[in-house]
Amino acid sequence: MIMVFDLGHSSDSIQSSKLLATCLIGGVVLGVSVLGFYLAFQPPRQLSWRRKKKPIRVYMDGCFDMMHYGHCNALRQARALGDQLVVGVVSDAEITANKGPPVTPLNERMIMVSAVKWVDEVIPDAPYAITEDFMKKLFDEYNIDYIIHGDDPCILPDGTDAYALAKKAGRYKQIKRTEGVSSTDIVGRMLLCVRERSLSDSHNHSSLQRQFSHGHSQKFEDGGSGSGTRISHFLPTSRRIVQFSNGKGPGPDARIVYIDGAFDLFHAGHVEILKLARGLGDFLLVGIHTDQTVSANRGAHRPIMNLHERSLSVLACRYVDEVIIGAPWEVSKDMITTFNISLVVHGTVAEYNNFPKGNEDPYAIPISLGIYEQLESPLDITTTTIIRRIVSNHEAYQKRNEKKAESEKRYYEDKTFVSGD
Repeated sequence: MIMVFDLGHSSDSIQSSKLLATCLIGGVVLGVSVLGFYLAFQPPRQLSWRRKKKPIRVYMDGCFDMMHYGHCNALRQARALGDQLVVGVVSDAEITANKGPPVTPLNERMIMVSAVKWVDEVIPDAPYAITEDFMKKLFDEYNIDYIIHGDDPCILPDGTDAYALAKKAGRYKQIKRTEGVSSTDIVGRMLLCVRERSLSDSHNHSSLQRQFSHGHSQKFEDGGSGSGTRISHFLPTSRRIVQFSNGKGPGPDARIVYIDGAFDLFHAGHVEILKLARGLGDFLLVGIHTDQTVSANRGAHRPIMNLHERSLSVLACRYVDEVIIGAPWEVSKDMITTFNISLVVHGTVAEYNNFPKGNEDPYAIPISLGIYEQLESPLDITTTTIIRRIVSNHEAYQKRNEKKAESEKRYYEDKTFVSGD
């Protein structure tokens, strides 16, 4: 048997296969070339796999003593100038050398600054003045792009600008100072509070409360010069409240925890109890008592800070989701239902755990509903603690206040003169 193979047909098949392979390879090469040519002429921002843009890191430092909503607003403004905010907290020794003794020690000031919702990182024991070595460390180790400070003066004892080097390096940016409050102002309010309280037996309490509400010292009302300080000139606006708010409510199944209080002279003790409360649920609702409620329960000399000042300080805290501005003294069933509150909490350390005689327990209803819990306060600090620190060393703080007030006076006189031109 003779077997015949169709060699000519096989040869055509091989040629066709080679031609097809050549076309495929050529198409792939051409496609890659075109893609490479296209990518070469595209701006980096249009590439879906482009390298992630380096975040802008900004640095702001401060004493943050007697921390208040003005400090928080400065940090909010600083954070808006970059993607990440690094905050330097000046050491106790540096504050004492440049301004006088701090009211709150470094560990408490670190707690306060770390709790501000706009802060990403904190550096302890920062120098009061930006030295060349420290500025290099900020740029090289902390990858800082800009150093931020307010438009208020920061003058060293030798009369020089604490931020001169940063300005010279072209890495300085300025934000607007929050008017109407300062640590100097708050210390003055407390010193005035103590002086007025000592005269409470010979003065009508309601009259004294009006002085605090309207922002006047009795000495100034009587035309005397005295050494008293102005009380709050803060004018609340809806825009400022929105700037401090989170802007979102609880989810449909969120466990809402409620805690209330005066939160006067917002301090580290407040922060730590709020942190503890937030850990018990998904959403922390904080009730801020009215000035009248605080005055009725703590005395006519309180609160030091008014309702809206206290509300902003609490809103700036990263552990707080929402506040009730002017919360009722008693937690009612309607309130629990309206806000869908799952748990009501209160700390063991507070100004008025022993409620005034004849007053009912404000937590009676949540207790009866089985949704009340008393939390062990992490820190034994109250508003009275802060005031006692001022009183025990009032001469040093008075001297510090006078020094700072004179500096601020010169600054604003110069500012007025310049704007008048």
